Amino acid sequence: MKKLQLLILLIPFMSFSQDDLLSSIDSVATDQKVESAFKGLKIVNIESTKLAAKGDLYFIVAHRFGSIQDGFEGFFGLDNANTQIKFVYGLNKWLTISAARSELAYDFSGKYLLKSQITDGFPVAIAGFSSVAFNNVLKESTYPKMEFKDRMVYVNQLLVSRKFSNKLSLELAPTYMHENFVIDDNQDNSQFLIGMGGRYKFAKRWSLNIDYATHLNRSSTSLYHDPLSIGVDLETGGHVFQMHFSNSQGIHEAGFLGNTSGVWEKGDIFFGFNLLRVF
Repeated sequence: MKKLQLLILLIPFMSFSQDDLLSSIDSVATDQKVESAFKGLKIVNIESTKLAAKGDLYFIVAHRFGSIQDGFEGFFGLDNANTQIKFVYGLNKWLTISAARSELAYDFSGKYLLKSQITDGFPVAIAGFSSVAFNNVLKESTYPKMEFKDRMVYVNQLLVSRKFSNKLSLELAPTYMHENFVIDDNQDNSQFLIGMGGRYKFAKRWSLNIDYATHLNRSSTSLYHDPLSIGVDLETGGHVFQMHFSNSQGIHEAGFLGNTSGVWEKGDIFFGFNLLRVF
């Protein structure tokens, strides 16, 4: 299954607020700098190389319904949902900061532009992403010796994307994650992953988006799996609306990178959406 997922992500059909903004989003800049390989700040779950413009404030509602595998008992996913409320601010043209809260975690992050893609020049865009999350799932009633620091999870990523055309963009995301507390005694606290994803624009306002992350040192006794997410982006004036299916219900980085519980081949997947509004 893992090889199939990697193959899907590598084939080139992968890889979108107002009409005047739409034209700038989907065009290659004429002054050498290539703009907007991705329309959203995330591909699906994985961060894209897109940053908020200086002074822009994003309000984001990300929602993941329960597993559709639950059938009627879980109202086909409508029960047991997870919602994240997030604010993202463009501090300047190269740095974006954010703060978020969901049922699973508090999450704070920064994304910073390191290098832009240049037409007939530098071939890729490079950004860094760092986040710290406070795990809200671990309970002192279950782990009475737990300290505050045990709840902390740190993620660092290097995001490397290339916009091949107005339709196709691809990205790689080498990732380091450190969990101060792991439930599986065989799992290293320091974990390494490679994320990848892409966007393919198939209509004026629509694109197909896919992302996946393979865990490189997951314990053989782990209950978790690699996250694979497939969806579409819809641009609607001042909004970007992302709809997708994923085997992860976690929305913050540590949640989907390290603790994805669903299995695609068993139908254990979650429908969700990200709604972005720019002010």
